Amino acid sequence: MKRIGKPVFFIVFVLILALAYTSIFGVYGENGDFQITYIKGINDIRWGIDIKGGVEAVFSPEDGVDATEQQMESVKSILDLRLVSQNITDYEIYPDYTNDRITVRFPWKSDEKNYDPDAAIQELASTAKMVFRGGTSQDGEELLTGSDVKSASAAYTQSSGQSKAQYVVSLEFTDEGKQKFADATQQYYGQQISIWMDDQCISAPTVNSVITDGKATITGGRTSASGKKTGFTAEEATSLANRINAGALPFGLQIESYGTISPSLGTNALLAMGIAALAALCFILLFMTIMFKLPGFIAFIALLGQLAISIMAVSGYFPVFPSFTMTIPGIAGLILSIGMGVDANIITAERIKDELWTGKTLDGCIMNGTKGSFSAIFDGNVTVIIVSVILILVFGPANILSAIFGVSTTGLIYAFGYTLLVGVIANFIMGVGASRLMLKSISGYKFLRNKRLYGGKKQK
Repeated sequence: MKRIGKPVFFIVFVLILALAYTSIFGVYGENGDFQITYIKGINDIRWGIDIKGGVEAVFSPEDGVDATEQQMESVKSILDLRLVSQNITDYEIYPDYTNDRITVRFPWKSDEKNYDPDAAIQELASTAKMVFRGGTSQDGEELLTGSDVKSASAAYTQSSGQSKAQYVVSLEFTDEGKQKFADATQQYYGQQISIWMDDQCISAPTVNSVITDGKATITGGRTSASGKKTGFTAEEATSLANRINAGALPFGLQIESYGTISPSLGTNALLAMGIAALAALCFILLFMTIMFKLPGFIAFIALLGQLAISIMAVSGYFPVFPSFTMTIPGIAGLILSIGMGVDANIITAERIKDELWTGKTLDGCIMNGTKGSFSAIFDGNVTVIIVSVILILVFGPANILSAIFGVSTTGLIYAFGYTLLVGVIANFIMGVGASRLMLKSISGYKFLRNKRLYGGKKQK
């Protein structure tokens, strides 16, 4: 067996502990009265309607518009996009084409404190009409519209001449919009171009150069009660970017009725699940250590790493992977993947144990045991990955079967497939990769080379 350096065990062990701690508790800082989130933890997870409750609203067209079925479908698609852009996957949308009504249900935000349903739905129903105008007047020449924008994203940046960084909205224009913007900046060089959102001026920068690369930045241009210019907050920049990306509704929406939805599990469900999870982990630790000795203890460490990666993929720990709405089926998928992680380590530990009872050397037993168990683990996990991918593709936000199964069922199945896929991938990383590295590394220490520590016979 190729020896792994002795320090590897401690390096991997510390890394797993760091991942577990930061994924659960997150990393936060303070900037004056504001809390800054550096790394998201469990408290940043957006829980589904079934766990935390949410909002239900019924919309209808403003000004008595008699909407066509095509317009209602357009509204549904835009609302779909707006919810998904906020990383809300546990939602329900029911259009009523006969009465021109559309019902929407979605969960509360992770940091919701006021639980005001009216405030929660205002952003969803806004028309989000964006216009670039020459000068600072609403009657100024219309230069570009939201249809000329290819994409928008929130960013935190510090421009030259600024004392500190600020939240902005970065824009990238379409090919046609790129040329329009270049012409506009040339025409209004040295003057102001105002940016209007729903008839409100949100920024009025001065053109200091002709911009030809099709990219621009919106900075907050609000004035506080004291007369001081203020910029966007992180939430405002993200909200504005999402609304621009989602586009404008074909007509304004008015709220017919709204209310709150109580969680089906009750208000103490999260606490109960947390206590149950902690008890389950303690039981797994005892079981694995008693039954499989040192390999069992190392398997538990790897299991913590698997759980940490699964939480990261849900909370938005990695900026490249957006946060995810966690529902009861999502938790079920997570539990199932943890069970597969335990099973994978049991298979490996049993193979090593069988090899030890044949009288071979410790190194040879570890090598043969890990090698012999890999194919069984690989086959089982790959089949689950295939099923999970199918569930995500078919029942995801852009699914093709919602007309048959309904939006509610669709979201539930998607959540199950997502967490199951993430958990199985994490099992490959930790349960197969990290655990074997740690086992081969720690077996290099002389005082830990007794075969009984690995499930073998008592040495004479």
